[in-house]
Amino acid sequence: MARFPKVRIVRTKKREGLIRTRLLGASVAKGEVLTFLDSHCEANVNWLPPLLDQIAQNPKTIVCPMIDVIDHNHFGYEAQAGDAMRGAFDWEMYYKRIPIPPELQGPDTSDPYESPVMAGGLFAVNRQWFWELGGYDTGLEIWGGEQYEISFKVS
Repeated sequence: MARFPKVRIVRTKKREGLIRTRLLGASVAKGEVLTFLDSHCEANVNWLPPLLDQIAQNPKTIVCPMIDVIDHNHFGYEAQAGDAMRGAFDWEMYYKRIPIPPELQGPDTSDPYESPVMAGGLFAVNRQWFWELGGYDTGLEIWGGEQYEISFKVS
């Protein structure tokens, strides 16, 4: 990693789990915007500028990228199933993706739209706003709760 002077590797003294490790990274980050991506994500060319633009327009915006799929048979990109969808949950608190209502759709399918629930590990946020919200709850132990927690704090 010596070839990348802006990259720092931060190690914990013991296994901390996903959330506390993300919080550690956020606590030492120096940039104005924090970007969280799960380790299995691959960022494509120019994926970040549209996210930063929305945050520049409103620092209290949390922006999630579209999540396309890389087909395991041929490694080609495919749009997420069902076109643009937004996050939601059912009565059992299972994360669901639902269609965007027509009144929230812009003329361009790449325009941003509001979503009741966001992906908890794929987003960009103004660093100050993230900490004003309280960051992630350090008591989260099992994957999956972070998307609700951050989403509810923003609402």
